[in-house]
Amino acid sequence: MATITSLKRIQPTALSKMLLSPDHDPTKIAIIDVRDDDYIGGHIKNAQNFPSRTLDATLPTLIRQLEDKPTVIFHCALSQQRGPSAALRYIRERDRLRAKKSQKQTSSEEKQEKEVEQTVYVLDRGFVGWQETYGTDERLTEGYRKELWEDGYWM
Repeated sequence: MATITSLKRIQPTALSKMLLSPDHDPTKIAIIDVRDDDYIGGHIKNAQNFPSRTLDATLPTLIRQLEDKPTVIFHCALSQQRGPSAALRYIRERDRLRAKKSQKQTSSEEKQEKEVEQTVYVLDRGFVGWQETYGTDERLTEGYRKELWEDGYWM
């Protein structure tokens, strides 16, 4: 079973290289931003916002939406609490549903669908760390408002 200590981390530089790679396929990577009221001042390009306070209700939808994504990256502002917690909840629920589906298919002898092997990461230092380097890079960041970040993270 996944634990907080077993979560994989990805550095902002590694993610930026992935996103800027000529081989990058946006259909293969999902970036999930779980910031709540602090989801202002910009976001990683093509990231989806699933506020942490609503994650319990939206988790089944999120799992269905991401089932074909080989790479899923969670983050919040600092990726110390909400981001890792969301990633852990996602992994556990995804694994529970996969096991249930596999058991059901085995018992009814249905044709088993091949599941996409999925790697889940937490963005190290969250959006705060991301924006320090890539905030003004429009290839990587959308809706960036530099004036909101000039005095550092305010929450």
